[in-house]
Amino acid sequence: MFKRSLINRAIFSALLLPGAVLAEVEVSGYIKNETSVFSRSGQVTGEGKTMLDDSGHDSGDVLKFENSARVFVNGDLGEQSSWHAEINAIYDTEGVNSDYKGHVNYSQHDWLRELYADTRFGDWDFRLGKQQVVWGTADGIKLLDIINPTDYRELVQNTMEDSRIPIWMLKAERNIGDSSNIQFIVSQVEENKIPGLNRDGDSGHPFIMKGVDSITGRVNGFFNIAPRLAGVADTFDNGAQGGAFDTDDNGAGDIVAQGLTGFSGLTVDGFAANTQQLNADGSIRAAGSPGAASASGAVILNNLAQNGIAGPGDPNANNNVTNLVDSIYVVGSASNNTFEYMANATFATFNTFAANASHAATTTRYTRDYPKDTNLNSGFRFKSSLDNGLNFSVNYFYHYDPNPVINTSWHDAKTGEKLQTVLATSGDFNSDTAPDFADPTGVAGGKTISRSEVPESTTINAFGQATNATTVLLRNSAGEYYGSIAPNPTLALSSNGTELRFTESLNRVHSIGTSFDYAIDTAFAPIVLRGEFLYDKDSTQVVVDRRLLGIGDMEGGLTTEDADYFKYVLGLDVTVMKNLLVSGQFIQFRNLDYVNKSRTCTTQSNAQTTTSNSYDCSRYTGDLATLHLSNGLNQAYENKEFYSLFLSKPFGPSDEHRWNNIVMYEEGGGYWNRFDMEYSFTDNLIGTAEWNQYWGDEDTQFGQFKDSSNVQVGIRYLFD
Repeated sequence: MFKRSLINRAIFSALLLPGAVLAEVEVSGYIKNETSVFSRSGQVTGEGKTMLDDSGHDSGDVLKFENSARVFVNGDLGEQSSWHAEINAIYDTEGVNSDYKGHVNYSQHDWLRELYADTRFGDWDFRLGKQQVVWGTADGIKLLDIINPTDYRELVQNTMEDSRIPIWMLKAERNIGDSSNIQFIVSQVEENKIPGLNRDGDSGHPFIMKGVDSITGRVNGFFNIAPRLAGVADTFDNGAQGGAFDTDDNGAGDIVAQGLTGFSGLTVDGFAANTQQLNADGSIRAAGSPGAASASGAVILNNLAQNGIAGPGDPNANNNVTNLVDSIYVVGSASNNTFEYMANATFATFNTFAANASHAATTTRYTRDYPKDTNLNSGFRFKSSLDNGLNFSVNYFYHYDPNPVINTSWHDAKTGEKLQTVLATSGDFNSDTAPDFADPTGVAGGKTISRSEVPESTTINAFGQATNATTVLLRNSAGEYYGSIAPNPTLALSSNGTELRFTESLNRVHSIGTSFDYAIDTAFAPIVLRGEFLYDKDSTQVVVDRRLLGIGDMEGGLTTEDADYFKYVLGLDVTVMKNLLVSGQFIQFRNLDYVNKSRTCTTQSNAQTTTSNSYDCSRYTGDLATLHLSNGLNQAYENKEFYSLFLSKPFGPSDEHRWNNIVMYEEGGGYWNRFDMEYSFTDNLIGTAEWNQYWGDEDTQFGQFKDSSNVQVGIRYLFD
């Protein structure tokens, strides 16, 4: 039940010290049911099992059927100390898997939600244990509220008190004078819980973001695409080993099958743009085979990668499982599938991912590299009030950013050794005698280049061949290369396969914040001006390099880089019509290290017309929430803005009921509106209702959840 960390073991032991005197114990709590249904039909992100699967949910289908019992226990520890526990038993029959049905540590469904003791020494108040500490007060968004991580299983629909994850910590605070307070925090490290961010992908969960689906999604996630892509590469390699693609250049009949290593000048677009040949059975034409028929390279690529025609007995067909190719591959079209993103990847690069006699094709692994138990978060807050009525706070928190970071790296599939990515260029392909693939040592006339030197324009010779195409190689510390065949006969080939590793980790961040609120009396009504400001130093951003993706460099094409952010909220609160609270907010997130380098690259030409196609190969900061194969790997805003309007009003004879409504608009055209109401039938029986509507551009943070719009009702019975 308890995470094995230094701070929680110490605190839990202290709470159970022998000799603790338990005086009167007070028990209270509630039992509750919440049932929600989809308010519109559709398919949520990541739900499809294949590219062709359009099944989803209908309006009225149950999204959540959650029953819970929460028990609060309070007691004394001697004369000047007390303790508190919060037990949470909860089960949702509609959870997509065990992580979302019942108990999971450090989530909204944790059995032990809180357990802490309060005591006092001198002028200091201490709280030790599993708890929540709230620094921020913004509506619908967490800015300064960074002490506790968040469970995003319901996005931001439920209250922050429920979505906030209590963690083990020590809080110490004291008052200074009549109007100031200082607070110190030391807490354990825990991450935000984000649906889909695991090797299983949580398919069918209603709140998976497109950015997460790009990592672990069954159809559009690179974690699942990479092995399928390797399988197709293996199919091409099998054909090449049998003589496919080779021609009798000099008419001497000396065709030599070299596998894919000889094709360092044949790219994806080069293959798709030209006429190729198939055998009568649909397999790739082997040199000199009878019954061959001419066919478009794009058609052959579709057949091999999408429709499952992989040659007799070849098990590596994709069969529409992952997003490798559209139903029809169009050279130079807008990128929305894997092969379009890798238009300049050479067939020699595919050799690197293919199998040989001693190992299988490329595989993937999802791992976690998290801080040790001894790594803790720490910080302080000072708040005060001035004589003129201005309230303010200053905060500092040195912590691990609770938003996980995902990095990719190549490893030896057997030893786990991290491999070096080598980029090499060479000239002509299709040699009759031996591969003229670039020897990274420079022996064969080729050369290695850095990632910054990858050419943007593909040089085409008179035969329509790319003379400066870049091939991706993988090499270990012993100098061995990976794939089906060594890139050059003089180079050693490893007997092990390759593994593309996805590593989830947390990044250390300095968070410096401040807040203020100030009340102004006007003839119309009292107005409260407020603001929260946060500077995050050494945070991270995802950077997309379409040029490197274009050559098949998956490790370099999607990277995590350092970035500082300045975020702020400005709000205005006013109460009108006796008791209607109206609160408006302007929110902006500024990326101080924003990346935006526009580039256009060209692909290999059609040999008959010697024409090439251009495509966007820019390098830019990606939008973490919406980056996806279906939208060109969406670029982030340098300064992203949100606007919100919150209304809250009690009603009933004694104002015993209340309704609230918040609407948020995000730059780019995404909207979210939540209306909720609480109705007290008796002092102990309370009914609730909630409506969450998402709409707008589907490539925005809110708009992507339009098919997750829902209506919820609940009933809660209080006891003591």
